[in-house]
Amino acid sequence: MANVTVTEILLDGHRITTSHNVTCLGVAIDAELTFATHVKRVASRCFYQLRQLWSVQPALSVDNARMLAHAFIASRIDYCNSILYQTAAVHLRPLQLVLNAAARLVVKKRKSDSITPTIRDNLHWLLVRQRIDFKICILVYKCLHQLVAPYLVSMISPVSTVSTRRHFRSAGQGDLVVPRTRTTGFGPRSFSVAGKQSKFRLLEVDNRIVIPIQTEVRLLITASDVIHA
Repeated sequence: MANVTVTEILLDGHRITTSHNVTCLGVAIDAELTFATHVKRVASRCFYQLRQLWSVQPALSVDNARMLAHAFIASRIDYCNSILYQTAAVHLRPLQLVLNAAARLVVKKRKSDSITPTIRDNLHWLLVRQRIDFKICILVYKCLHQLVAPYLVSMISPVSTVSTRRHFRSAGQGDLVVPRTRTTGFGPRSFSVAGKQSKFRLLEVDNRIVIPIQTEVRLLITASDVIHA
């Protein structure tokens, strides 16, 4: 795409002008698939929301600030973030700066204060790169349990479903078939490859429980019991 020099296409009598950037479902896609334009756009909108929240920050409790940070900041960072898998760190940095600023808003820290340990230990948030990997793992988990569209399910194939590999150790471990790619840059970023190389089995619980039917069950879960992504 980056080497295409055609600026106009004639299709059935209609002239279609090519562009180096297109927008689909609110995501700006560039010719090189760096998503730099999309990241800058998201970061700009998030910082605007943060400036509005800072004006009322003295009147907010920690719980209220956390709720607003999730509603206005984290939701924007996490929207369609799976397309940013293996994106260069320099392009993800604006999103991480947004997340750091949101964390400082919640815990009421200064800009010069270190925030990474607080994000991990107090807020239990994942960093931007980890949030992307977590989203890929969730998609793979849903594919294995038929909870997403069929076209996504078809991209995930357990080794145990391949007749010539059922006796392999990887089949018993629940590994997935990883297809070969022709390119080293874009190929590994596709969901059919990235999903199968993800650590989706970490989503499994250590101790499963059986919930009785026709019985009212109440579960008490706090923020320290889950990882917020």
